[in-house]
Amino acid sequence: MRGRVARSAFALTSAGLVVLGLAGCSQSAPEQDSGDSDLSIVEQVQIDENGAEVQADASADPADPAGDGSATCPPISIAMAGALTGPDAALGINIRNGVQLAVDKHNEANPGCQIQLKTFDTEGDPQKATAIAPQIVDDQYTVGLVGPAFSGETKATGGVFNQAGLTAATASATNVTLSEQGWRTFFRGLANDGVQGPSVANYMKNTLGMQKVCVVDDSTDYGLGLAQAIRDTLGPVADSGCNISVKKGDKDFSAAVTQIDGVAPDGVFFSGYYAEAAPFVQQLRDGGVETTFVTGDGVKDPEFVKQAGQSAADAVISCPCGPASEQFAQEYTDKFGQAPGTYSTEGYDLGTIMVKAVDSGAITRPAMLDYFANYDGQGVARRYQWTPEGELTTSLIWMYKVQ
Repeated sequence: MRGRVARSAFALTSAGLVVLGLAGCSQSAPEQDSGDSDLSIVEQVQIDENGAEVQADASADPADPAGDGSATCPPISIAMAGALTGPDAALGINIRNGVQLAVDKHNEANPGCQIQLKTFDTEGDPQKATAIAPQIVDDQYTVGLVGPAFSGETKATGGVFNQAGLTAATASATNVTLSEQGWRTFFRGLANDGVQGPSVANYMKNTLGMQKVCVVDDSTDYGLGLAQAIRDTLGPVADSGCNISVKKGDKDFSAAVTQIDGVAPDGVFFSGYYAEAAPFVQQLRDGGVETTFVTGDGVKDPEFVKQAGQSAADAVISCPCGPASEQFAQEYTDKFGQAPGTYSTEGYDLGTIMVKAVDSGAITRPAMLDYFANYDGQGVARRYQWTPEGELTTSLIWMYKVQ
């Protein structure tokens, strides 16, 4: 894809991770935090399940939601559901903004087909999502949904959307079991934790040379699933003396810090969201634990850097989410006054596929479902084509670093 950031190789030194060499394309805008820190999350390298670098495909242009401007359609809407308020709201807002950008570009170019985006705030809570799901499916004008955003709420509502025949394309839910429920309307717009876990674990072992890793999960569907994949792939490298579970909402991690300090690992992998990762890494550093902090996509947001401050420096973050191209980053920043964040590209790409479906005449739920099931096209983040279970046919992981 165009506008990929320069890719780098990591090496583990006594001072932490250092970038050794640069290769690749022109650099995309890094995700700047909005606090006093001068740190930001910067793309490094794309990897496969063995943890080895894979060059990005730059051969195809991404789909354009504007189309040719000649589309016509009756009153119609697509929905977005995810956390728009609460401690993890930044992730949901990133998705909503991505979808909004795609819809607005479409509507501006196609006066004969005005698509409405209807947003639903689940706060990332499965119970709240369960209450909202009927509102989405009962709206006769809604032919597709981007969401839900988190794995727990997706698991809680997938059956409702499936029964209603409503295409539910998630930009961010990565729990492996979601595609194993028999839902024909489920589509995942990025790699699942069964890909992310082995990729990152092998990267830690084979590229970073770690021989002892502490794995900490937050006990959520997402955190447990990713952590299990990490532990399984690390094998004996995942030290049994610091196999730790904390809880979503925890702020005091002193017991975990003490346990990790006693083991003296080469690295710590935290499987959870940024609201807990920020105080956790702060307390690790305050406790004198300077080992490399590695984490997953639930932490890859400028809010992590803002909340953790300098404690976030040198953190390594994996994500199945694709980085923004220069053009997308500029359009997004111009519209929303901030750089795109984690899942912004996925929200945009899935929104683009939905408006393209409408433009093609897919103005009913069965037609939208058929369009997704047979879709094959390039987006900003990646190529999108799905298996019958709703998984991407090709999945890679990106590594980022706070620097």
